[in-house]
Amino acid sequence: MNRYLLPVSVLGTMVGGAVLFKDYVTGGVCPSKSTIPGKTVIVTGANTGIGKYTALELAKRGGNIILACRDMEKCEAAAKDIRGETLNHRVNARHLDLASLKSIREFAAKIIKEEERVDILVNNAAVMRCPHWTTEDGFEMQFGVNHLGHFLLTNLLLDKLKASAPSRIINVSSLAHIAGHIDFDDLNWQKRKYNTKEAYCQSKMAVVLFTKELSRQLQGTGVTVNAVHPGVARTELGRHTGMHNSAFSSFMLGPFFWLLFKSPQLAAQPSTYLAVAEELEGVSGKYFDGLKEKAPAPEAEDEEIARRLWAESTRLVGLDVSRGSSVKG
Repeated sequence: MNRYLLPVSVLGTMVGGAVLFKDYVTGGVCPSKSTIPGKTVIVTGANTGIGKYTALELAKRGGNIILACRDMEKCEAAAKDIRGETLNHRVNARHLDLASLKSIREFAAKIIKEEERVDILVNNAAVMRCPHWTTEDGFEMQFGVNHLGHFLLTNLLLDKLKASAPSRIINVSSLAHIAGHIDFDDLNWQKRKYNTKEAYCQSKMAVVLFTKELSRQLQGTGVTVNAVHPGVARTELGRHTGMHNSAFSSFMLGPFFWLLFKSPQLAAQPSTYLAVAEELEGVSGKYFDGLKEKAPAPEAEDEEIARRLWAESTRLVGLDVSRGSSVKG
């Protein structure tokens, strides 16, 4: 019997060590216990993955949650799931297609008309490494959805956010932004051979730059905005990468995926933290890697690039700067 004690002990130590290492690598749960009763929260892309679990976490804390999604069947199902799990009946589904400027305007107009306040906006939705698709308005899909769609949505809701201050905007970016570069000569990949990875990194760099410039413009309003890398999670976002499609990846790399990839529940913790933590009140224009503030890539801190991107984004989405957060047409 004793001959089994050492192998079992070693195995137990290895398993325990692996679990501890996984917790260290992927980060922990939101340390804040703050609740948000009476506050209205919008989470884009909330029908699945990180967005759904962010909405779930905020629903647990008593918020009035609006799930903003393109696929209404999945969105309604997610809202039902969250209501059932949290017993918070103030969880509703609304249609929002970030690949359509028309849809974004319609969604924002409905929110402005029907909601008394907007306290928290979580710009979570994203597309990743998709083929060379374009949005309804002709933008490269990743840049169009990940950056331009949220850029327009946020600007249209700014007056409501200011009126609800103190309020917060959370922009979900990615560690991939460090490999990103804003090519002002070809933002929509019309001149170069399309590179799905580079296009994704550019879109996530744009999110951090947008955060920086928006924070500058919001000084003194009581509205804060921060960007966050939630971690690499096991979600549908990676469906175009092909990593999980091969038998080799599943068998050989499975243990590494388990160690390094977060569950959607764990990946939702950073956004939740930025949305509710009392100690972050007044913190704005920062980049968080998980639950910790970190310096982003140097280009993401370039104020000139940030202002230039803002001006170009304003032009592309038809934002009328002479009329505040209204739009042309």
